[in-house]
Amino acid sequence: MFTQILDPLGNLTLTCLVALIPVVSLLVMLAVFRWPAWLATLIGSVITFALALAVWKMPMDQGSHAYVYGAATGVWNVDWITFWGMMLFNTLSVSGLFENFRRWLISKGSLDVRVQTMLFAWAFGALLEGLVGFGYPWAVVAPILISLGISDLNAIRVAAIANNAPVSYGALGAPIIALAAVTGYPLLALSGAVGTIVAVLALLPPWVLLYLVSGKEGMKGGWPLAVVGSLGYIAGQYPVARYLGPYLPDVTGSIVCFIALLILLKVWQPKSVLGYGGVPVDAATARQTQSHGLKSGEVLQAWLPFVVLLVVVAAWTGPWSPLPKVSWFKVQAVACSALAAACPAKGNVTAVFNFAPWVGGSAILASWIIVVALLLAMGKLKGAQIGEVLRRSFHQMWGACLVGVFIFGLAYTFNYSGMASSLAKGFSSLGTAFIVVCPILGFIGVALSGSNTSTNAMFGKFQALVGAQLGMPPLLLPSFNSVGAEIGKPVAPQTASVGVSTSKFVRKEGDVIRHNMGWTVILLAYLILIAILFYFANPLAMALPAAGS
Repeated sequence: MFTQILDPLGNLTLTCLVALIPVVSLLVMLAVFRWPAWLATLIGSVITFALALAVWKMPMDQGSHAYVYGAATGVWNVDWITFWGMMLFNTLSVSGLFENFRRWLISKGSLDVRVQTMLFAWAFGALLEGLVGFGYPWAVVAPILISLGISDLNAIRVAAIANNAPVSYGALGAPIIALAAVTGYPLLALSGAVGTIVAVLALLPPWVLLYLVSGKEGMKGGWPLAVVGSLGYIAGQYPVARYLGPYLPDVTGSIVCFIALLILLKVWQPKSVLGYGGVPVDAATARQTQSHGLKSGEVLQAWLPFVVLLVVVAAWTGPWSPLPKVSWFKVQAVACSALAAACPAKGNVTAVFNFAPWVGGSAILASWIIVVALLLAMGKLKGAQIGEVLRRSFHQMWGACLVGVFIFGLAYTFNYSGMASSLAKGFSSLGTAFIVVCPILGFIGVALSGSNTSTNAMFGKFQALVGAQLGMPPLLLPSFNSVGAEIGKPVAPQTASVGVSTSKFVRKEGDVIRHNMGWTVILLAYLILIAILFYFANPLAMALPAAGS
């Protein structure tokens, strides 16, 4: 059995610096040279594998198995979800149902910029993040805000800040699934831990959004929107994340938020209607309403795919379902951890690929098949359009799917070889202060890579190992790594390049990132305070569930 070497260079500081080479090289390729993510992760995985062989003395055969098992996990546990999520989104777009949903939503908002911001940037953006992710919420929401009178740069910032809280559950839970794969912690436990943090985080952004679009006075006059918007999202997000898993929290959070906001607007309206910047809208304009022009049946059709998705995924993946537990085969490479006092007979570091055919991605595929069948029966979709959906989805996703292969191969090699253990030993010298560093590492990772999923794959096991060295609750550091990555999204070049694709800031991502930076740092400081609070005041929220519970 391969036994990891904790300090192969005889100097832990130097060993840690060498262990950081894969991380730094990957981030330089992405953020400095702006190479495609699939190419950067491919080269990064080659660098990682070479260092693992030459410095950490990882055996070629066992290391190759670890890399292949990681790549297979990336395909089956992550790519299989994100691809079918994109297929569902593109099916709604091609059939016209998504446009009908957008028109219906716009008609429900008043001309008050605060109402529009909460409905479109906050609630609608969370729905888009939950289905697709990858910067699409910016690309779709920003043009809506621009059409409502917000300048391009500020509209993108509002869309980006609103996109903070939902990112950990983006693309139907892909980041949490990645985190569970590399840490080995139970998926539902991680989903619940991250959901608990996000529930606290989500209390602040709606207030920031109101301030950004209407100033202090507008925030004072529109405070019920912030309260209901944040609590509505949390009410839909938290229970699902805690008890059902990571697939649907954004979708249910956005839908409950829609309902809560629309009910609020039935019983309460701002005393004065404000436009962007807190400028009052004249009475004649304020009385104008925009009709969606849809029949009641068309509105029901627009909602139908979301209902199908919720029902199928909840029934398929919930704790009551036996489907996710089915495994056709399982393979693993085993090593003895360098951090263990004694190595158990079967080792205590494993690189595992478990082929469970009925994982969450299969539930999304089943949802898509049902939606397509219903749309064909209703005459909203033609057979030829299915080919268009497939071609569009493949064109959009082939690069992201390759990233899933290479980043998981890289991460599994990084963990299996002992590089993560060496880093964890070095960083554990920070002691309790690491609770401040933890979310910052997640922030940096996503700010440079653009992907919460990749950041969790790269840093998740390392964070878990540091936590074990420091005696912290097991879920604490990995969960804050994921939520820290959420905060970095508004300043991620890869995300910005997609987010500005429908604005006049194409190829001017730097302007957008600079404009987003200030409020992003404020939200990061808020998250660090949350991390300190959980560690000292409520550590049990980040503990693993008792066996059998």
